[in-house]
This record gives sequence, C-alpha cells and structure tokens, in this order.
Amino acid sequence: MSTTESSERGTLVIHSARIASGGSVVEDGWVRFEDGVVAARGTGDGWAPADVVVDATEAAGAGAILTPGFLDIHGHGGGGAAFDDGAAAIRTARAMHRAHGTTRAVVSLVTSTLDLLADRVSAIADLMETDQDLLGSHLEGPFLDVGHKGAHDPELLRAPDADAVRRLLDAGRGTVRQVTLAPELEGGLDAIRMVVAAGAAAAVGHTDADDDTLRAAFDAGATILTHAFNAMRPVHHREPGPVLTAAHDERVTLEAIADNIHLHPHIIKLVFDEAPGRVALITDAMAAAGSADGEYLLGALRVTVTDGVARVDSGSIAGSTLTQDVALRRALEAGVALPDAVDALTRTPARAIGVADRLGVLEPGFLADAVLLSADATVARVWTGGALR
Repeated sequence: MSTTESSERGTLVIHSARIASGGSVVEDGWVRFEDGVVAARGTGDGWAPADVVVDATEAAGAGAILTPGFLDIHGHGGGGAAFDDGAAAIRTARAMHRAHGTTRAVVSLVTSTLDLLADRVSAIADLMETDQDLLGSHLEGPFLDVGHKGAHDPELLRAPDADAVRRLLDAGRGTVRQVTLAPELEGGLDAIRMVVAAGAAAAVGHTDADDDTLRAAFDAGATILTHAFNAMRPVHHREPGPVLTAAHDERVTLEAIADNIHLHPHIIKLVFDEAPGRVALITDAMAAAGSADGEYLLGALRVTVTDGVARVDSGSIAGSTLTQDVALRRALEAGVALPDAVDALTRTPARAIGVADRLGVLEPGFLADAVLLSADATVARVWTGGALR
C-alpha cells in the first residue's frame, strides 16, 4: 500500500469490493480514481494498472463494502470541539468525523445572537476557500418555536423577520446551505421563500406547525424536515404531525438521527418505509462525539454527557455523540436494506442540499470520495478527493 494512496496527481484502483452506490449493490466491483475524480468503474478483473492498487478484500476482509463518501448535512462538532468555535475547532471535529467515513459536511450552528451568527457564517465562508471538505453552513436557529426549543437558548429565539434572515444569508456570501425554521412563526412562510431564493434549502424543524401550515411551508419551498420526530408535534390519529405530512410529500427529505436514542430502531425502519429514497441519516453530533463523557457547551448552554447521551440541564437531549458509520450500522440492525442505508448517507443528502451533480455516487465524473468498510460496516479506509485520510 502507498503511504498516501492518493489519486490527486495519479491513479488509484480499488477492486474486489461489494460496491454499494446509487441504490444498488454490485458484487466484485472496482473503481478507478484519476486526478481526484472517479474515472471508471466495473466488475471482475477488467481494471487497468494504476499507480496504487488496493485489494478491498485484503484491506477490509471478505465481504468488504465500498461506498461513496458519507455526507453529513446536520452536525455541530466532535472530537471535543464545537463548530461554533472557529476554524481550528471545525477542523478538529471534521478530522474525527472523517475517520468515521464522513468525507464532507455542512457546518451546523446553534442559536446565538444575530451578530455572532453573522460572524460565524462569514468565517465559514472564508474557511471554505481552503477546506474543500466543507459544504457550507446550516443555521439551526434562531427562528425556532420556544415550545420545541430542545437544546436552544429560549432567550435568543425570535421570529424570522426579513431583515434578520437577509443579514444571515448575506453574511454567508452564497455558502449557507440550509436554514431550519418554524414556519408557524410570524413571517415564516416569507422567510422560507427568501431562503430558497438565495439558493439554500429551507428546513422545517423545532416547530409546532399543524398539517395546514406544514403543507403551506412545503408549497413555499421548504424541502427538508429537521431531525424527524424530534422537537416537533408527535404523530396523532387525528393530526398527522410534521413527520407524516413530510413523508407524504415527495418533495421533502426527512433527516433521521439513527442512534437508537433519538429514534427507536422500529422508528428508524418506519421512516425509511414511509419515505423511501428520501431519508438523510445525520449525526446532529455535538462536541462530545468521538470524545469522553463529561461537561460541554452547545452554544451558550451547558451539556452533560453520560453514557454517550448528551442533555442540557432541563433534561432535553442536546444533539448526539453519533458518527455516520454507527448510523449505518444502526439502520442495518433496524432492518434497512444496505443500498437504502447507504443512499441515506450519500445520494439523498447530496440531493437535499444541491450537490448531487458531484457527490453522492461512485460514478465517472463525480468526486473521488469513498469509504471502504468491512462486512460488518466498520470503516477500514476513507478517501476524500482520491486521497487517503
């Protein structure tokens, strides 16, 4: 094995793998990377010589699985570092998640003052000029319902007036990828239209919206449901709630935190069954992901992590300590088929945030992001843009 295993200036072939990509699994597959992109793929021994050749079976064991790089469109940190705390913290957290298969990610920010959020969104835009694994920023707040605040500071929550929304979008200079808001708040539907017009995805979350309001939000352009079932109205036999309304709208992607804490395994399977092809497995991870139990901060709120479960002082769950490889295993354990679970980490989130033209599948012309897993879905190697990470 090369010490770099990089195709950024050469060629790399990975062969003898079960390739799970694009909703199917191909046995005895190979893929060729050249100059940071996928150049070709096939089956058997039909691959041409390359600068570096990786036998997937030797590297990850019998039944080795090769997938596109995982994409996390909603996470707040990891490795002891929070995304709110600047470039060094973002890089620390990303390094930890990259080791678990997340080759690229959106940087999610928790509720804060408009001044701080504008500064942070602008700083992320600057960082994206050098750190190509960042896909933009996600504003989870401050435009959220106080009654479903979760781990957000209620004193800082506010209605999405046009000036506030415009200020945050402008600060991102086109790099804001997603904005979560409660559409029932004053100005909510107009804010959704503004977000979409700016080229970002509008997400419904931390909300008390009823069915009529949710339908209006989706008609206004909202296309993501933030962490389904969490921080929203529950399903009721006379009131479907956000999850069922979103599941029955083909335009909407449902985020799911598959950690067996936020969602029971039966519910994980239910989401996939109710919204086939439209589930994005996210981490919603905070700083403690990949780190030890203890005391942390999520925004301005104190978080206590015990046995891997993060909670604020009120008792609300405060994000997760999840990584995407674990999310894959939890989905598989819940009965989700391998192609569907992989899609939920790759193709579906890519589509949800508008990068499906270059990420999410192992096909010629797409970026050479890949994860090699053992048969039990343990990460063996990770490539970003063809380079071993």
